[in-house]
Amino acid sequence: MTKQEAMKIAIQTRIKELMDRVMDNVLIKDPFITEEHRSKKPLYAALVPDEIFKGSHFERRFVTPFGKVWESLAEVAASTGLGEASQNKSIQGTVKSERLRRITQVLNTLEHAEKGKKKVKPDWKSELEYVLQGKGENVPVVVVCDVYAEDKIKNRKYAFEIKAPLPNSDQTKVSKEKILKLYSMEPRQVNGAFYALPYNPYGKRADYSWSFPARWFNMREDEVVLIGDEFWDFLGGPGTYRSFIKAVNEIGGEYKERIYREFLGIDPPPDSLEVSL
Repeated sequence: MTKQEAMKIAIQTRIKELMDRVMDNVLIKDPFITEEHRSKKPLYAALVPDEIFKGSHFERRFVTPFGKVWESLAEVAASTGLGEASQNKSIQGTVKSERLRRITQVLNTLEHAEKGKKKVKPDWKSELEYVLQGKGENVPVVVVCDVYAEDKIKNRKYAFEIKAPLPNSDQTKVSKEKILKLYSMEPRQVNGAFYALPYNPYGKRADYSWSFPARWFNMREDEVVLIGDEFWDFLGGPGTYRSFIKAVNEIGGEYKERIYREFLGIDPPPDSLEVSL
């Protein structure tokens, strides 16, 4: 079995675990009971088809277990591809006091334009160079990263901040602060730290244009930003992204059909099972 085949199986296994938990919840532990819905919300039931609220019932029970799905799948890919990975890893180290002050200064400058001046655009290389020039006393710092991975062959360590493809500004600011702190630690605890998006809704990296993260990173050029295929291929080697897409598409139709038949109690509409990533 090749590494890509092993990764595909591992990704499918993780997704199936999550989906089976959802199906068990909505079918057995917490099913939608029509009579109860009509009793609690008679006005809604009189005006809106039960199926609409049944769909909402499913969605609420789907979102919670899938809330950290990208981190979970990245952990799987990195474990298979690099050798070892974990979520919510606490990385401890020391950062010089002036570096911490400069990190805050960089973030404040990106967030608030100086009076009478144009807003500063993010530039990772120059920002990091400026921060690393800071001296001072060593201050203990702990950074909790979304996913931590170790390349067991090359003996290298990596940290990843993984956000949805259209993240908000506050999330990105926190991630940038973490990444700057990781690069500022002495001795360095990781060989690389990255801000990662699992896929690109705009297609090419050069076309990514969601404005909120662009406040903190040059999303098209900063080397600490990984989007879509470059992120997955970094974790598992060339072809990982294609394996990921194939893995999801192969099992997607099965669960869609189960949801239509077992939960909604209807036959799947024509071509509804063909939609894929």
